[in-house]
Amino acid sequence: MAGRTSPPHRTLEEYAQARLTPELEQTIQLVRDLLGDADDFLCRRFQVFGRTPAALFYFTDLSNQSMMNQDILQPLMQGPRHLKGKSVEPDRLKRVIAEEALIHGECTLESNVYQLLDAILQGQVVVAVDGLDEAFIIGSPAVPKRSIAQPPTEQTIQGPREGFIEPLIFNLGLIRYRLPTPDLRIHIMRVGRITKSKVAVCYLEGIANPELVREVKKRLQSVDIDGILDSGYLEQLIEDNHWSPFPQIQNTEKPDRAVGQMIEGRVIILVDGSPFALIAPTVFVQFYQSSEDYSSRFLQGSFSRLARVIALLFSLITPSLYVAIISFNPELIPTEFAIAVAGGRAGVPFPSVVEVLVMEISMEVLREATIRLPQQVGGALSIVGVLVIGQAAVSAGFASPITVVVIALTTIGSFATPAYNAAFALRMLRFPLIFLAGMFGLYGIVVGLILIGNHALSLRSFGVPYLTPAVPGNWQGLKDLLIRSPLWWMKSRPALLQTGDAERVGQETVANQGSQNENVLDPNAIDGKEAGNDGRAGKDGYRHPSDGDSR
Repeated sequence: MAGRTSPPHRTLEEYAQARLTPELEQTIQLVRDLLGDADDFLCRRFQVFGRTPAALFYFTDLSNQSMMNQDILQPLMQGPRHLKGKSVEPDRLKRVIAEEALIHGECTLESNVYQLLDAILQGQVVVAVDGLDEAFIIGSPAVPKRSIAQPPTEQTIQGPREGFIEPLIFNLGLIRYRLPTPDLRIHIMRVGRITKSKVAVCYLEGIANPELVREVKKRLQSVDIDGILDSGYLEQLIEDNHWSPFPQIQNTEKPDRAVGQMIEGRVIILVDGSPFALIAPTVFVQFYQSSEDYSSRFLQGSFSRLARVIALLFSLITPSLYVAIISFNPELIPTEFAIAVAGGRAGVPFPSVVEVLVMEISMEVLREATIRLPQQVGGALSIVGVLVIGQAAVSAGFASPITVVVIALTTIGSFATPAYNAAFALRMLRFPLIFLAGMFGLYGIVVGLILIGNHALSLRSFGVPYLTPAVPGNWQGLKDLLIRSPLWWMKSRPALLQTGDAERVGQETVANQGSQNENVLDPNAIDGKEAGNDGRAGKDGYRHPSDGDSR
C-alpha cells in the first residue's frame, strides 16, 4: 500500500514506463496495492486449461458479468477441444489463448502496467497468466445508458429525431451511421489528470482545413485540468475570448446537425459522458439557424428564419426602446396611444426604467425557477406565474399593462432563438441597454448597439470573424444568412472555412433546375385514340379515369 501516499493520477503516472513481470503473485499484489480496498473490485483466480494459474481483474459495476462468464472464463478454463488432455508449452500459450481459446472480438495484449490499470478503470477485463510477460485486455464494459430519444433542447417538426446520449461509443456510432465514408476521421485523446475523459475529434479529411484540425488538437492537448465532466468544460477552455457574452463555440445534441456541420468543413468535438457535441469554428448566424431549415422547402425555411431574426431583435431592444420612448421621446408614438399608455401608468409610483428592470428581473427569476423544478410542476408554475403575478402587479399599481405586454413580447422573442446559450447572451445584454435607455434615451440605445456591434466585430472563432459572412461579406455565405436559399443555389461550401473541396452541389444538379421537367403523367398528353372510349386501356396499360365504366 506504499503507493497510496500521493494523488491517484500521480500514482499511476509513476508506472508509465513499468512493465509486467511473469510472476503472477507479484502482478496481483501490484494491482491490489494501486487500486486500493475497493469493494467493487474483484480479482478472480482460475486455472487456464486446468493447468496454468491465472487471475482476472475487473470492477463488478463496470463489466458485463454474463459476457465475462461465457466468453472469457469458460473458454479459458475448458480450453479448445483439440487440446483436451494435452499440455501447452509456455512459448505457445500466449498464441493459443489469443487465437484459439478466447472467442471475444475485442482482445489485445499489453505489458505496460499503466495501460493495464487504465483499462481496468475504464471497465475492461484484464487477464494475467503466470509465466507470461503480457496480459490480455478484453473489452466488456457495461456502463448504464439511457435510450436514444429526441433532444429536449432542440425540438423539430420535420427532420431526424435522434439525439446524442452520454456514452461516447454510441455517439460515434450515430455519426458513423450517417457518414459511411472512408474520409471520416476520428481521433480520440484523453483529457483530465484524474477523470482521463475520452475526447473525440471528428472531421472529414479532404474537406476540413488541415490547419483548423491541427489548431483544435493543439488547444485540446494544451488543456491541463483535473477533470472534464462535460463538453462545457472544454468549451470554456478552448474558446478565443473568455470574457465575451457571446458563445464562440456552438453545441448541439443532434447527430444530423453535427454531420451537416462536418460536411461544410467544420470540426466536431465529443466528450465521453456528455450528450452535447461542440462545433468549431462558429459564427453568429449559426445560432438562429435550425436543422429544420434545411429539411423543409426553402420558402418555409426562409420564413421561419426571418421570424426568428425578428424575434431576436424583439428580445434584445424592445424593453430599452419602450423605456427610451416613454421617458424621453413620447412624441414618437401616436397621440391616442400615448394617452392610453399615460392612463395605464397613472397609478405606477416608479419611473419606467425601474418598472421594466423589476419586471425583467422577476421574469428571469420565474424562468430559472421553472427550469429547476420538476417537469410536472414547472409547467404549472410558469402559467401561474405569468397569469397571476402579472395580473396582480397591474391591479396593485406595481406595473402598467403596457409594461407587462412589452416584457411578454421580449420573453417570447427569446424563446424563439434555437440556441439556448445565444438566447442567454441576448438576455444579459438587455440589462445594460435598459440602463443606457433610462439615462440617455434613444441615444443610449444607439451607443449600446454600436458597442455590442463593435465587440462582435472583434470576436473570432478559431481565426474566423464572428460576423462572417455579413462582415466581411461573402456572396455564397449571404445565400444562407437571413434567408435559406434553395439547396441547388448554394453550390459551394462556406468560404470562411477554406475547405479543401469547395464544391457542394454538382453542376448537373444546378443545370437541371433550369430545364423544363417532363410531365410524364400529364392527362392532356394521353392520346384519346390510343386510350379508346370503350374503357379499354391504352398502349401503355394506363386506363384514364374519364374513360368511365366499360360495362
